[in-house]
Amino acid sequence: MDNGKIKKSTVILISILFLSSILIGAATGWMISETVNIKNSEFLTSLDTALPTKLLDINGELITEFASDEKREIISLNKLPQHMLDALLTREDRIFYSHKGFSFKALIRAVVGKLTGRSLGGGSTLTQQIAGTIYCDRSEMSIMRKIKELWWAIQMERRYSKNEILELYLNKIYFGGGTYGVNAASKYYFGHSATEITPAEASILVIQLSNPAFYNPFEHPNRAMERQKDVLASMVKAGYITQEESDESFDDFWGNFDYTRTSSSAYLIRDDKAPWFSEYVRRELGNMIYGSQNIYTSGFTVNTTLNLSHQKAAQDSMDKYIARANKLYQEEHSTRSNMAYNTYIPMTELFALLFNLPALKVSAQRSESISKATYLSDINPIVDVFSLMCGLDNLKVSLVNRANTQTKKENEKTTIEGTMISLENETGYITALVGGSKFDSENQFIRATQAKLQPGSTFKPLYYTEAINSRKFTPTTIISDTPVVFHTADGKPYIPQNFKGEWLGNVTLYFALTTSMNVPSLKVLDGIGFEAAINRAVSLLGIPREELSQRGFVPGYPIGLGVCSVRPIELARAYAVLANGGKAVTPMAIRTVEDKNGNIILNPEREIREAQQAKGSSAQIIPAETAFVMTKLLEQTVGTGTLWRQKWKFTYTNDKGVKYNMPIAGKTGTTQNWADAWTSGYSPYYTSTFWFGFDRPGQSLGLQITGATLAGFAWGDYMREIHTNLIAKDFPKPLEGVIEATVCSVSGQLPTANCQSHLTTQWYLEGTQPTSVCTVHSSNTSSFISIARLRNEMYKSGQHLTEKPDYSPLKLNLDFLKPGYENTVKAIESVEEEEEKEINFDYNYLME
Repeated sequence: MDNGKIKKSTVILISILFLSSILIGAATGWMISETVNIKNSEFLTSLDTALPTKLLDINGELITEFASDEKREIISLNKLPQHMLDALLTREDRIFYSHKGFSFKALIRAVVGKLTGRSLGGGSTLTQQIAGTIYCDRSEMSIMRKIKELWWAIQMERRYSKNEILELYLNKIYFGGGTYGVNAASKYYFGHSATEITPAEASILVIQLSNPAFYNPFEHPNRAMERQKDVLASMVKAGYITQEESDESFDDFWGNFDYTRTSSSAYLIRDDKAPWFSEYVRRELGNMIYGSQNIYTSGFTVNTTLNLSHQKAAQDSMDKYIARANKLYQEEHSTRSNMAYNTYIPMTELFALLFNLPALKVSAQRSESISKATYLSDINPIVDVFSLMCGLDNLKVSLVNRANTQTKKENEKTTIEGTMISLENETGYITALVGGSKFDSENQFIRATQAKLQPGSTFKPLYYTEAINSRKFTPTTIISDTPVVFHTADGKPYIPQNFKGEWLGNVTLYFALTTSMNVPSLKVLDGIGFEAAINRAVSLLGIPREELSQRGFVPGYPIGLGVCSVRPIELARAYAVLANGGKAVTPMAIRTVEDKNGNIILNPEREIREAQQAKGSSAQIIPAETAFVMTKLLEQTVGTGTLWRQKWKFTYTNDKGVKYNMPIAGKTGTTQNWADAWTSGYSPYYTSTFWFGFDRPGQSLGLQITGATLAGFAWGDYMREIHTNLIAKDFPKPLEGVIEATVCSVSGQLPTANCQSHLTTQWYLEGTQPTSVCTVHSSNTSSFISIARLRNEMYKSGQHLTEKPDYSPLKLNLDFLKPGYENTVKAIESVEEEEEKEINFDYNYLME
């Protein structure tokens, strides 16, 4: 029985050995055949390195490269310091130059370590590591993967020299922080090329190979320091460097280490001349490219609309005025706070004590507020660095991160942000874009394209355009700037105020617009109707109909003061339409996208142009004549209106020393409670829109910061710079349909000889120009003014009770009195306005 069992077991064992030999033989035969095939064809899997996407500006200059978290930069082996190679071989593969792609000793050590659960070191040579990276999925933990890795390592050793394999390794392997290759890693960790690496830095890099998250020097400096010491000690022991060199390099590295830096992705620290614009393009590309194509690895070339010279001017202007705005705000806020603390807190403390009202005692609240602010601004950064240096992760998570979150919320309420965008009028090219104060991991909200903000008075030209187009209003229509109560649809009163609470009486439409008067503007809105005004504004802005209600585009008087929400890019588009003769403008950032071979695979610009052509006549959003008249109105904002301080900036001198002016038009805007400061304007070439304000609504910029005093200056500086060396040209004038007329600025009518000091030249839609003669400064009116003044003097002295007026010294022809009192009333009103006094007397007595 036992012999039978033995025989059976023997048969089974022989069968297993036989099958195993067949399998091993088959595998060996396959490997040999594959090796022979490779020898015959000299074919190895392509070692192409993933290529980044390049962004080029309108002139072909490089803006940046997209490699996302896979930042690669190729460097040849002979350019690397020897201690970089020594550190790598010391740490990863000391017998690299003697083995044939693998080490039996290392393999056995790794297997024993795996079976015993002990860390005895890795079993893979450098060749196996790079073979696994290129040809295998190293995230797969299996024996089959190790076999494939071993086999490919042997093939690489047969095909490539040791230096070629080492160079490939140093350019291909992952070093953490989103960097692939030693050169990209050196720039990420140390801020310089791999050609400048020190022994201490080389040690930091090679310890990242096993676990970059665990040994990241920015997150865990203590761990990295200890393992770095081990590598340096091994290099000293091997004779690669001396102990003195090791100590000096180590001390220098940690003596200059930036403990405050965080472990940002390589994408965020890439070289980028226009990070806000690049991020906008990246998001646009994400909507265009899909499937197997990848914007980070496919080597695309993106031809953009950006002009780097414009971008630099924009960035300089925004940096300057964001800093100035925050300085002004802090000074004013500090002054108001000190006044409140020094004046009112002692009073409330006194009342709290006298009348036993503890709720009025605010000194404790003030102390708590000051303590919190001091901790967030002064103490928390020190605790943050201390937690990093001492490896106190719990302290960083529980205390520092909470404080950082609170700081961010406070900053949103007390730090003034800003944004701008610039368009080329004819093409819609985005030539410059700044999305905020600083682009980083915490600030990637592109306010120019994403933020929905109240436009304030920059909204007024949009419905003034409809007023001109309706022919109900002209530039010299007289509007009364006096207190008025409007009533909403449900009968509720709406009482608007002018910017400074001033009232100027009768004014012309052009004066009301260029000086940003609220009440006359609302009377214009009332005259054309809410629906017409909204429809015109929406067509200029290009806002989808389904968004109108949620954006505040509802019929009512508040819409006339810009109480709605628009994106800066939409407002820029609206003004660009005016500059473009009323034709549609579609803002764009990408012209074409090429593959790595130079073939155009995407052509967004062509698609936009074809869509515009398909619209036919509907692409003309407003008549060219209306756009021209509006432009002439907005030119006066720069000439004599709220942007008058910027006028001088657009006077240039050509190469021959001749001065010339660049035509410029625009509008400022300041929203309720001084919360937002805007300026939007254009030349015959470009349109730009600037905004300053807070990310969290509710705060006031203060009385010193307005559209005219802040945004206007930033806009003026930028527009001056980008027009330097451009040839002066006028805004395009329609061949017909508009007419120029010189009129009286007081009456808006044709001037008389007495109007010489009140002349203005305006443009009108043909057929709407004035046809009647000025009644304020006409000879008849002048007579009435003389009569009114004489009668006023008689009333003051009481002479009117005993005497009749003697008009003979005035040498007046009084026949014109007979038609009635209309001109008399106008004369009296004119005197009242001039002398700022009310004249009350009997009109019948005047007619005697």
